[in-house]
Amino acid sequence: MTVSPVRQLSGTGPQLEAMSRPSSAGGGGLGAGKAGGGKHGGAGGASAAAAASAAAVAAAAAAGVSSVAGSGSAPPSSTVSMPATGLAGQSSELTALFECPVCFDYVLPPILQCQAGHLVCNQCRQKLSCCPTCRGPLTPSIRNLAMEKVASTLPFPCKYSSAGCPLSLHHSEKPDHEEVCEFRPYTCPCPGATCKWHGSLEAVMPHLMHAHKSITTLQGEDIVFLATDINLPGAVDWVMMQSCFSHHFMLVLEKQEKYEGHQQFFAVVLLIGTRKQAENFAYRLELNGNRRRLTWEATPRSIHDGVAAAIMNSDCLVFDTSIAHLFADNGNLGINVTISMC
Repeated sequence: MTVSPVRQLSGTGPQLEAMSRPSSAGGGGLGAGKAGGGKHGGAGGASAAAAASAAAVAAAAAAGVSSVAGSGSAPPSSTVSMPATGLAGQSSELTALFECPVCFDYVLPPILQCQAGHLVCNQCRQKLSCCPTCRGPLTPSIRNLAMEKVASTLPFPCKYSSAGCPLSLHHSEKPDHEEVCEFRPYTCPCPGATCKWHGSLEAVMPHLMHAHKSITTLQGEDIVFLATDINLPGAVDWVMMQSCFSHHFMLVLEKQEKYEGHQQFFAVVLLIGTRKQAENFAYRLELNGNRRRLTWEATPRSIHDGVAAAIMNSDCLVFDTSIAHLFADNGNLGINVTISMC
């Protein structure tokens, strides 16, 4: 099946006909959030902060959670990883004290408070000019060591617990887990596209069929992926879908300059599925022609990982333009693709 190249342009042409690589622009600032009661005075605010911290520590002790003695920053604690369903009621009540009033995620160490003692997470704090609860100033930064010590004794639910993740973790493990959590939303797997869609795994294929209709799908475990016009200058993507073994696979050939002045081709197969599902399959990419053969065999990556990660780690078939010309026929390059079950 012939696949026309996808030029990465800066305009806003049809999807997969003229796509531009997505930018890394941020999502904009956050609002002030929900306002609380009246403003507190300086001395009263400090007392409220101390009282809240003392109450939290006392509640932690009452719940059977050991506190951390000593002064200064909170020392590291042992890892806690347990199903959310196993949390004691007291622990759930304590973790609720760490809820950010803006994003409703947890306020984790280092924990900073406003002058009245209200907490806000570090991500939201950077985008706010005043406390979202009392509208008081957020500067100077005041460290709440007591709350940090309490946080070090608690397991915090994964931010994707509402999507089904059962884990609760020590705050130091939480960010790394959430980066690879199988329950986090999937983004559009099309390389180089400006598409900002995200959703569940079950919604990925319907999205591709509706929003990216130009992608061709072939049936069978052995197909030929024919990329046309490989001599086009600049960064170019070729994309095709392959369906077999009751699963869908995305085949991507990408031409780019990973190193300045040195254009390379990167070919990889992604599974429209989870990392665990991907481990059940293997794929082989093979270039044939002029009595030469170039082969790559590997486990497909989940679309959770994406094409960029495979290219960055060179975990794909990599060849330069001179190799491509050895196998090309009139500017067209055929790649034999074979999917098998392990």
